[in-house]
Amino acid sequence: MRHIYRCPLRWADMDAYGHINNVVFLRYLEEARIDFLFRPDKDFQQGSVVARHEIDYKQQLVHRHTPVDIELWVTEIRAASFTITYEVKDPDQVYVRASTVIVPFDFEARRPRRITAEEKAFLEEYTESEDDEDPSEAVAA
Repeated sequence: MRHIYRCPLRWADMDAYGHINNVVFLRYLEEARIDFLFRPDKDFQQGSVVARHEIDYKQQLVHRHTPVDIELWVTEIRAASFTITYEVKDPDQVYVRASTVIVPFDFEARRPRRITAEEKAFLEEYTESEDDEDPSEAVAA
């Protein structure tokens, strides 16, 4: 299963050419990640930190007044980290593919912590391997 976040585009997000600035995509990924992880019924209340980002820019996104979809899913769960993979896209166009390694963190003890059983169960609901086919591509084929 994938989580979908409808990300609004803001006029301040564009560069001089009217394209969404590449740096802004990291903020978009953060917004989608927060929408996914910090929900009233399922969240990482104990905290987490980003250990790594990888981002692959596929196509320029031109500023507009309609939101862009960010699909995210989990591609790896380890004892003390997990990887979220994203696509920033419209139904017919992928603008960015990215991934983020997240480390659960105990802010009181100031150290990383292990993923709890509840967190793991939640993450497993959204787990797909990187080799899994995008459901939208399967329908189009």
